[in-house]
Amino acid sequence: MAGNRFRYGQWRGGPDPLAPPYDVRAAVDAVGAEVLAGGSLREALRDLLRQGPRGRGGLDDLAARARRLRREALRRGDLDGALTRARALLDQTLAAERDELRGRADDDARFAEAVLDNLPRSTARAVEELAGYRWSSDEARRTYQRILDGLRDDVLGQRFAGLREAVRASADPGAQQRLAEMMRDLNDLLGRHARSEDTTDAFAEFMRRHGEFFPEQPADVDELIDVLARRSAAGERLMRSLSDRQRDELADLMRQSLGERLAGELSALDANLRGLRPDLHRGPGERVRGERSLGYGEAAGALGEIAELDDLLDQLDQEHPGATLDDVDVDAVARTLGRDAADDVRRLRELERELRRQGWVSRDAEGLTLSPKALRRLGGTALRQVFADLTAGPRGAHDLRSAGAAGEVSGGSRRWEYGDEQPLDVVRTLTRAVRRAGSGVPVRLAVEDFEVVETERRASAAVALCVDLSYSMISQGRWGPMKQTALALAHLMATRFPQDALQIVGFGLEALPLTQRELAAAEPDLRQGTNLQHALRLAARHLRRHPDAEPVVLVVTDGEPTAHLDPDDGEALFHWPPLPETIDATVREVDRLTRHGATLNLFMLGDDPGLRRFVDAVARRSKGRMFTPDLEDLGEYVVSDYLRTRQPRRR
Repeated sequence: MAGNRFRYGQWRGGPDPLAPPYDVRAAVDAVGAEVLAGGSLREALRDLLRQGPRGRGGLDDLAARARRLRREALRRGDLDGALTRARALLDQTLAAERDELRGRADDDARFAEAVLDNLPRSTARAVEELAGYRWSSDEARRTYQRILDGLRDDVLGQRFAGLREAVRASADPGAQQRLAEMMRDLNDLLGRHARSEDTTDAFAEFMRRHGEFFPEQPADVDELIDVLARRSAAGERLMRSLSDRQRDELADLMRQSLGERLAGELSALDANLRGLRPDLHRGPGERVRGERSLGYGEAAGALGEIAELDDLLDQLDQEHPGATLDDVDVDAVARTLGRDAADDVRRLRELERELRRQGWVSRDAEGLTLSPKALRRLGGTALRQVFADLTAGPRGAHDLRSAGAAGEVSGGSRRWEYGDEQPLDVVRTLTRAVRRAGSGVPVRLAVEDFEVVETERRASAAVALCVDLSYSMISQGRWGPMKQTALALAHLMATRFPQDALQIVGFGLEALPLTQRELAAAEPDLRQGTNLQHALRLAARHLRRHPDAEPVVLVVTDGEPTAHLDPDDGEALFHWPPLPETIDATVREVDRLTRHGATLNLFMLGDDPGLRRFVDAVARRSKGRMFTPDLEDLGEYVVSDYLRTRQPRRR
């Protein structure tokens, strides 16, 4: 029998079932676009998860659904429905009993009427006093029993979902005995667990004996505690949501309906659960209002739902330090928001894991941040945007593919040798081939025909890019172009001019050296001050570390110097308008750079007259140049000037 044959082709049955539900690179590019537009890196990464890939299925959508459900739960009904129901049943009981007594003429009937007329106004105390009353009306006796049985059904049914059927037979002494035994065994199990004893076998035995009461089928003691603690906390929250009078009445009614033994076991159970899960029992009361009167089980269920939604909202907010998507309880999401919401959380988790696995992001103490790999992609995007508008003109046009270590074209050529990386001289190569083989077509090339362009060895450059981080940069819409420019220049130098050394210096009230990552994550300096003096000092320090390189200093700013370092203690001093001391300190740093032989070019953003006068004076003093580019042209100006400035000087 011939072997099976299989043919594979492109999937044509709809979306690729093996494809991930998101495009990781597209997600990184979306973050990069927000950063290059002037947005915060942290906020951009946070928004990626909050809004979700392609703007849907994010944490914000899930939080909005949770808040809507919480509002609906708060409007579900009145929490005192158990008391209202008990009062209504008590009124029915008394009316039926009075009807029966009215038809009797004996003294016992008159005495019974007097007892009924003098019952306390409190429902709980009235029910308690009627516990030993000898009923004349069978209807009244049954209605009175419904007060106790109904509340007992509600209380135990709310705590133990699997007891709903058993509770209905709780009037049977055997059923009450089984309930008491289960709760006694449960308290014993929880007590052993609280003492850190091994409860594996005890839990298995408990579930064998009482498992029908727990349809959730918990896998271990901790899961059992989680289920019961949430319900116990909801019951306590219900009591805190009632007025003092309502709370006392409901507590009395519950004690009477459960009986001494069950009430004692339930109280012990609540104490055990409160000790094992204390955080669940600290929630405040809630003002739940609505047209319906909610029974005990319904009211506790509504408050338990609100508490779970509150916990879920806290997880979805991701506001606490070190928060991750792993903190989100997927099971709680599924219970409260539905299976599709849980799937959204899983997709977001997978996206975050893929971003980390593929090396696009890393996590530090403050949360997610871009990795060097992502920063290279971001810098490449910035550089492509800059060179998309870079055209021939006074600033020059440069082909990145021919730029780099090869240096400047000298005008000569020579024969190609093995290992040469210089560009081919096409004209001279073809000329040699024609001279060798004649002018026929096609021209056939031989190895000896090739000539390459001779170039000068280009010296390396030490570049200090000083960028203004003051608040005015973002308030005037200059933050994004500044970041794009710096990242583009860093990427250009790293990929095409690796022999050059770049130092980015950010300055506000004070200056500090920045890496690409720090620049991408940088936020505006909200303190007042433009300390160009400190920035130029750090730039000079960078140039001194590279004494053999061509020194280049580029300054991007939108304000004249308003701060300098105090020569005595090194603290930054701010004053507006600028003090003569600030101008003098800044000019001294300019002179030091000029003596070092640095080219100092300034890119002025804005049209402040004071800034223009200062920048013009500095440019003339340092024999540098002043540029006043439009914001959309800033990157083009800076990158072009760098390429022009680093050319070998003609001495």
